[in-house]
Amino acid sequence: MAAFADGGGNNTVGESKGLNPALIVLLVVVALLLLFFIGNYALYVYAQKTLPPKKKKPISKKKLKKERLRQGVSAPGE
Repeated sequence: MAAFADGGGNNTVGESKGLNPALIVLLVVVALLLLFFIGNYALYVYAQKTLPPKKKKPISKKKLKKERLRQGVSAPGE
């Protein structure tokens, strides 16, 4: 029993001496990650509202011809 008590007889097993440094680091990392994801989401929502929609690339004639052949419709001029 002497291992659990110091010289004055005070019990030191259940006492906490402030926050654990590992807990502080964990809380800081979690807070930064949360801030990062919330910021990214806010920027995404803002961009969706303000930026114009992307223009689609025009499909080349070669690709159109291949697609028509796949569907069984002959390309014009053949």
